[in-house]
Amino acid sequence: MVLLTWMGIWPTITTVLWLLLPHLLPHFPLPVVTLIVTAIVVPLMGYVVMPFLLRRFGGWVRQ
Repeated sequence: MVLLTWMGIWPTITTVLWLLLPHLLPHFPLPVVTLIVTAIVVPLMGYVVMPFLLRRFGGWVRQ
């Protein structure tokens, strides 16, 4: 389950940072940027990425 979570979290965080960091970092301090990024990543992981990964790899996880 840890490997599956990592498989979802790494590309999600990387994509969100790649898209938003150049726009946010010049205007907000790092703790606010982290707050914004996690506010986006956590729901994405909970409602989009993990359900997809569990459908895809659910049999492997349950073994």
